[in-house]
Amino acid sequence: MSARKLIAVLSACALFAAAGCGGSAPAGAGGAAAGRDVGPVKIAALHPVSGSNAVDGLQMRRGAQLAVDAINAAGGIKSLGGRKVELITGDSQGKADIGQSEAQRLISAGAVALVGTYQSAVSTNAAVVAERNRVPFVMDVTASDAIFSHGYRYSFRVQPGSEAIASAAAQYLKEVSQQAGKPVHKVAFLHEQSDFGSGAAEAFTAAAQKLGFTVGPDISYDATTVSDLTAQITQVKTSGADVLAVAGYYRDSLLAAKAIDSVKPPLNAVWGVSNGAYDQPKFVTDAGKLGALYFSTNYHYDATNAQTVALRAQYQRQFGDPMRTGAVLSYDAVQVIAAAVDKAASTDPEKVRDAIAASQVAPLTVGHGPISFATNGDNRNAFPVLMQVQDGQVKQVFPPDKAESRPDYTVTWRP
Repeated sequence: MSARKLIAVLSACALFAAAGCGGSAPAGAGGAAAGRDVGPVKIAALHPVSGSNAVDGLQMRRGAQLAVDAINAAGGIKSLGGRKVELITGDSQGKADIGQSEAQRLISAGAVALVGTYQSAVSTNAAVVAERNRVPFVMDVTASDAIFSHGYRYSFRVQPGSEAIASAAAQYLKEVSQQAGKPVHKVAFLHEQSDFGSGAAEAFTAAAQKLGFTVGPDISYDATTVSDLTAQITQVKTSGADVLAVAGYYRDSLLAAKAIDSVKPPLNAVWGVSNGAYDQPKFVTDAGKLGALYFSTNYHYDATNAQTVALRAQYQRQFGDPMRTGAVLSYDAVQVIAAAVDKAASTDPEKVRDAIAASQVAPLTVGHGPISFATNGDNRNAFPVLMQVQDGQVKQVFPPDKAESRPDYTVTWRP
């Protein structure tokens, strides 16, 4: 079954569960609801902590836990007499079907809301479970816009969506290349083949064509099985493209970087679009000498925010690892839920959902303002930023009001 057909079937089940699509009864009735009335307020974190994306998944689980720790250290949920918050966790293993069953298990365990899941395919299924059970689901990292086209009431997203990121990526590329006196003409697009990568490619292509440059070839691969991308990068080299856009996860995007180092296509830039690697501190080390060729348009922790800087320093001390943006988004998502529980003075998921919909929560990620949700569940103030590897660090470089330094579009990777 195709991804779109699966979404349609699952959506129907979510909206007409009472008519017999299967699954358990809504969480508002029975034991789970009763379990929310006593003891700690349970927030569920669902991420891939095993499998190929386990590093990011563990980061995000830790980010959620740090948020819970901060809430409890500040006195818990004050409107509920200082009730503490407990993080209950699930492992999607990076698989949509397991993510779906884990979401149901966490809701049945009394979760007042879910955060997750890092992968759009997993979030697609978890959103259906949340809708069926009438429990809010605040997505920290989920790029796919398709989830937010179904009229779901219980799905929310902190990060900017795929179309917003891809459109910004095209606009930033035009502006940065023109300012450098090397306007882009042709962009090849390499992407993983799920809804995430394909959606990023489609949105970028549409925006880029409106801006007057050509996109092609469009090259896809299976991120779960790919072990080498040399053939694909060779295709890029022969295409005449002066920029390569890449939408993928960490492991496969690193494979692309290694193939670029080997094949050496004549590129002015490698342009990450919602890319899971090129804005990560670890990428700078793993990719070696590739350096300033790499840009990335994506959500990002706010490097200019003192609270964000302090949180990342705490994470580094506690876990001995740089805190990635996904973990900061998980922190933000938990804060949104806790603030909603406090505002609602209730653990009733319906009341929490309504409070989330009215949220005004200051983010630690880049944004135009507080986390505030549109009627479809999208964060209306989410904002993508352009980053670049400079002097061994990932820096925010565009637009100017969010920049730590200026973009350097002078590097050309030549054979």
